[in-house]
Amino acid sequence: MPLAIGDAAPSFELTNAHGENGPALMSFENAAGANGTVVVFECNHCPYVIASIARMESMAAWCKEVGVGFVGINSNDPVVYPNDSFEHMQKRATSMGYPYLHDLTQDVAHAYDAKRTPEFFLFDANHRLVYQGRMDDAPRDPTKVTTTELKDAIDSMLAGQTPAVEYTDSIGCSVKWTA
Repeated sequence: MPLAIGDAAPSFELTNAHGENGPALMSFENAAGANGTVVVFECNHCPYVIASIARMESMAAWCKEVGVGFVGINSNDPVVYPNDSFEHMQKRATSMGYPYLHDLTQDVAHAYDAKRTPEFFLFDANHRLVYQGRMDDAPRDPTKVTTTELKDAIDSMLAGQTPAVEYTDSIGCSVKWTA
């Protein structure tokens, strides 16, 4: 069953490639911020993710400032896509400002019904889904962005309002499922 607006965040406990003292487990509760949480399904090889890295880093930094947790999850099959292996995640994580978790079993991607990379899920302080979809309308070219649905949804949530847009189709590569 796909998540619906108002549903509770599916729990998880995944290995963080960004661990300061090496890999460590991280749960949704550990990732959550006092004012909400962004969970983004991403990976290392997708050109949409690669073109969005600077914007995701900026969003993660801003989220931290406003008390919203931010965490990335890679659920791609590392056998078919070796660039998405945990070892490659660890290399990328050295330049990331937020946790980067490995969903080796793909159970978390299934629980969230993640379809694309990048795909964003915004939860409020009570861990209820308030927005799902894209960050903006031009993930491959930041110069062509005309809408900022994720930022708008966070602003609305922080103001105690329902986002004007609660769902958008994410734009990116499909999650690479195991056979």
